[in-house]
Amino acid sequence: MRVNSSKSKGFLGREGKIAVLAVIAVAVVILITSLLAFGEPPAASTAPAAKAAEAAPKAEFVGNETCIGCHADQQAKIANTPMGKIMLKTPRTAEEKLGCEGCHGPSSNHLTDPTDKKAHLTFGDKSATPAKEQNQACIKCHDKGTHLWWKGSTHDSRGLTCVKCHKVHTGGDKAELTAPSEQELCFKCHPMRKAQGLKNSHMPLREGKMNCDDCHNPHGSTGPAMLTSNSINENCYRCHAEKRGPVLWEHPPVRENCDNCHEPHGSIRANLLKVKSERLCQRCHSGGRHPSTPHGSKTRYVFNHGCLNCHTAVHGSNNPSGAYFTR
Repeated sequence: MRVNSSKSKGFLGREGKIAVLAVIAVAVVILITSLLAFGEPPAASTAPAAKAAEAAPKAEFVGNETCIGCHADQQAKIANTPMGKIMLKTPRTAEEKLGCEGCHGPSSNHLTDPTDKKAHLTFGDKSATPAKEQNQACIKCHDKGTHLWWKGSTHDSRGLTCVKCHKVHTGGDKAELTAPSEQELCFKCHPMRKAQGLKNSHMPLREGKMNCDDCHNPHGSTGPAMLTSNSINENCYRCHAEKRGPVLWEHPPVRENCDNCHEPHGSIRANLLKVKSERLCQRCHSGGRHPSTPHGSKTRYVFNHGCLNCHTAVHGSNNPSGAYFTR
């Protein structure tokens, strides 16, 4: 059987080429139609945004008297606070002269639609204003002293707002906290520290001789755990100056960190020790002159103060023969 030579020329032949061209033409038509179809919505979607921008004009200041017209009760409360006395009677800066709008921002949109929660800055857990913006309203004035290190602090990074701890519109001559006392305020978020403070060996917080902010600055610091000093040891030395040194024979773990041996928030063992003294020493001194296994309850090494029976100067010694911190 002979094949027609005219149909065998080329890979596809005449009919095949026509079919391919037809497929390409259809694909081009579909592509153009798709581009036209998907090109229209973006233009249409910008219309609502433009209308929203026109519907929400830029907020303007309306004056403190306008605010008081509706919020006279809040005016009466804040007038007796330190901040209210300054802003309403003796303003010193441009922000303070704005009164209510110094904190809440320009309120013309709020005046237009009081139901709009985003019309101006509001404060509290139910506020539509982000925590960062709430805090910024306070930081504008409170950015010095103990508040200097707020930005980037632990409380700031965890989204804590100033009004979570401080009442703004109420209080007497001193800023009022949102809890009966400073300790109870801290314990709302730190219940474990409260439990440690109830142990038999504890810092004198329960007795009212110190507060949490004697060691920690809740608004941030340059030290670890928001301590008021640059290091744990420096914090401890403010009250325990006799442990500071310098000494002739230093005990390395003592020099490194007081927390190596002590639990500052409370312990069931004397002197806030993390574990019993003989167990504590054996965490580092596990071999050598003394047995490396834990001592029994009836041996001379655990009688009374254990290792401290002989090694009394564990925080360091100035005795020429005190290399082993003995008596």
